[in-house]
Amino acid sequence: MLSKDLEILLDATIREAKSKRLEYVTVEHILYAILFDEYGIEIITACGGRVDFLKRALERYFDQYIPHLTSDKADAPAITVGFQRVLQRTINHAQSSEKKIADAGDLLAALMLEKDTVAVQLLEDEGITRIDILNYISHGIRKDFNFNTDSRTKKPEPTTTNPLEQFTVNLIEKAKQNKIDPLIGREKEIDRLIHALARRQKNNVVLVGEPGVGKTAIVEGLALKIYQGNVPEILKDTTILSLDMGSLIAGTQYRGDFEARLKSLLKEIKKIPKAILFIDEIHTIVGAGATSGSSMDASNILKPALIQDNLRCIGATTYEEYRKYFEKDRALSRRFQKIDINEPSIDETIQIINGLINHYEKFHGVEYTHAAIKTAVELSAKYINDRYLPDKAIDIIDEAGAYVKLHTPINKKRIVSEKVVKDILSKIANIPSQNIKSSEIDRLKNLDKELKKIIFGQDEAIDAIVKAIKRNRIGLGNSNKPIGSFLFTGPTGVGKTELARSLAVILGINFIRIDMSEYMEKHSVARLIGAPPGYVGYDQGGLLTESIRKNPHSVLLIDEIEKAHPDVFNILLQVMDYGTLTDNYGKKADFRNVIIIMTSNITARETES
Repeated sequence: MLSKDLEILLDATIREAKSKRLEYVTVEHILYAILFDEYGIEIITACGGRVDFLKRALERYFDQYIPHLTSDKADAPAITVGFQRVLQRTINHAQSSEKKIADAGDLLAALMLEKDTVAVQLLEDEGITRIDILNYISHGIRKDFNFNTDSRTKKPEPTTTNPLEQFTVNLIEKAKQNKIDPLIGREKEIDRLIHALARRQKNNVVLVGEPGVGKTAIVEGLALKIYQGNVPEILKDTTILSLDMGSLIAGTQYRGDFEARLKSLLKEIKKIPKAILFIDEIHTIVGAGATSGSSMDASNILKPALIQDNLRCIGATTYEEYRKYFEKDRALSRRFQKIDINEPSIDETIQIINGLINHYEKFHGVEYTHAAIKTAVELSAKYINDRYLPDKAIDIIDEAGAYVKLHTPINKKRIVSEKVVKDILSKIANIPSQNIKSSEIDRLKNLDKELKKIIFGQDEAIDAIVKAIKRNRIGLGNSNKPIGSFLFTGPTGVGKTELARSLAVILGINFIRIDMSEYMEKHSVARLIGAPPGYVGYDQGGLLTESIRKNPHSVLLIDEIEKAHPDVFNILLQVMDYGTLTDNYGKKADFRNVIIIMTSNITARETES
């Protein structure tokens, strides 16, 4: 059944037709009634129609084209077959949508099926289609007017928007407004970037590095150098435009919308002399805008422009996305010069933060001590292992400044001290504060005593481990090998595993346990370093290499080593000799800060036998 409001409007429309002595009530009268319904007006407006214009057009149609009754007849107007069909379709549409009451949306959707009627012709002249109506009543999707080429589908006063303003950010203008932080260090990377951009062909660059190492900051730093004029003559007066891929894709409902946007954007960029397009997360262009069964995506539109139109492009992505998406498109990746952006060292990170610290002091209204900056960098490098410098150190500096700003009265001097940084780090890394606040010298001094309080009767093993750790810490050990490699043998229950676990707890480092009973088969060795290409699990990495890469300061317990397949021994031999292990991606895991402990009870079994 129809909603009460709609029934009232239809009755009023029929009475209006009777009062004007019209001979018929047609489909156009249904549309006329909808134009007075609140929800109907909302739908028409959302789909790009002009309600007042449609009302006037229908009134002219009623006056000029519908026959009027003669004066000697006083009969009610006849309802046409089309009118009845629309009402029946409306009920069917509501029932198929599992709705008890049909509203103006159902009535409009049913009306649009009455082809060759003036009502449908008027709606189509306004650019309204049945798909537009269904999209709005089903999903609330409004019609996008800015990019339709058909003049009938536009609003009376369409606004033309420059694609450059809508989809890109001018980094040179951003530098003029002092919204870019200065770039500290990275001279080698900047020089390599400038050399690649100065090439005659394939003068495109993709910056590849782990998240947080400063890929975007390098491009912004280049923009700042261009604005300041500290670049070679070939790059002076260059414009760097940063592409907003989300805005480019948003609102593209139909096939061709995305392609039209991208083509118009590239056309505008070509008009700018010395323009460089910067695409952050450049792997997103592979597959962007493609429909099912079609290979036409953003990357395929961009490829010809990179060669034929001399468009220079800088991209940034991570190693994982580069391998998974970007590198697989060989035709695209060959057009780019790959520049690896490595994680800066601790000293370089301290230099970077010292160059940026004024901005954070001004924002938070605090003052950072040199000890606080150094502590933030060193402890973040040691304890936050799933992220990279300088990003993780800057996060600690930023949060420490926010903490002091919120917890210090305005009339007192706000100073971010080493203690505040340690408190913040303990919360971020979920590490007991005493592990951070106590110095490593104190922990090493009492290491043997603390272990002997927990493990009884194993003094010889404890002394050997403590001696190896102290030798490594004072610099007498081999810097290219793990801190120590030990084999504990003995019967079950004497404390082999517990000693390794207690050592990790006292030193405040991570504990990793790998049970070799799971690695008895030849193929299971691949789980440690990752499956080879073409096999299941290739994208996941190796259990051992990923664990050490995330936690380079660890105690690695290899339990029941005698059960391992002989191929495992070959891998461990490399680790013990050279302190590194390469995974299936070619990335090295550093074992130089790892204590390796292997356990076995094979001697106990031999003794019993």
